Amino acid sequence: MHSFAKISAAVLLAAAAAAVAPAFAAPVTYAVDTTHTFPRFSYSHFGYSTQLSRFDKATGTVVFDAAAKTGSVDIVIDAKSVNTGYATFNEHIQGEDFLDTAKHPTATFKSTRVVFAGDKPASVEGNLTIKGVTKPVTLTLTSFQAMPHPMMKKEALGANAHTVIKRSDFKAGKFAPYVGDEVRIDIAIEAISQ
Repeated sequence: MHSFAKISAAVLLAAAAAAVAPAFAAPVTYAVDTTHTFPRFSYSHFGYSTQLSRFDKATGTVVFDAAAKTGSVDIVIDAKSVNTGYATFNEHIQGEDFLDTAKHPTATFKSTRVVFAGDKPASVEGNLTIKGVTKPVTLTLTSFQAMPHPMMKKEALGANAHTVIKRSDFKAGKFAPYVGDEVRIDIAIEAISQ
């Protein structure tokens, strides 16, 4: 009986461990969906209007662990893909006074911490590098969704986030304050599990 009790206890313990195991899921790595991820930026143009532009190419990875409430974000933006809606102005923004894409063809964001509110991320703290200058920023999430993708049949996630920077902090402050020094960055991001 004694060995039967040990075996029964071992079986019960193994069954309990198996039942709990899904709660301790491993982190999932997601690749940025380049067809649904576009960093945008907006700024005051002499006070006449708020100009809206975007970058057409962004790549990267997101790591997310819902159970552990942890994650990371690593984004690379092709600065040469800037799209203002006007080709001449695209070239102007890529010049030395602004993005200087000849020397700095990419901008990057690398997270240092993901802050959760309940079960969902509420903000992502990290380092933004533009024109070779790195500054800490906090992206505030206005939406977040993690669920199976209905068409790709893989786990996916998406979010909308924003922050405000001063372009003069990144050696890109020409014409400030007439052309606004404060730039709002918005990013719509979707990513698919690998």
